[in-house]
Amino acid sequence: METLSLVYWGFDSLLVIGLFYLAWQALASPDMFKSIVLFISFGLLMALAWVRLNAPDIALAEAAIGAGLTGALLLAAYARLKDPRVDESNSEEAQPIIPHKSIKGDTNDE
Repeated sequence: METLSLVYWGFDSLLVIGLFYLAWQALASPDMFKSIVLFISFGLLMALAWVRLNAPDIALAEAAIGAGLTGALLLAAYARLKDPRVDESNSEEAQPIIPHKSIKGDTNDE
C-alpha cells in the first residue's frame, strides 16, 4: 500500500512539474505555432490533473473546451494569419464603421 501511494506521489509531482513547464514554454516561446501546440498540450495535461483530483466533469470540460475547442480556434486563427491570399493593402473591402449620428450624440439636423 505504501509503494502505491509513493507511485501516486511521484506521478502527481511529475504532473505539477509538467504543467509548470508547459505553461512557461507556451508563454515564453517566440514561435506562435509552437505556443499554440504547447497550450493544447497544457490543456490536456490539466484535464489529467482534474482527473487526479477526482473531478471528472471538470476534466471533461477542460479537455473539450480548453484544449479542444480553444485549440482548434487558435489554430484556425493562426492559419488565417499565415494565409498569403489575405491582402492587407486592399482597403477597398474594409471600410471604417461610422456610427449613426443619434448614437454619437449629434442632435443637429443638417
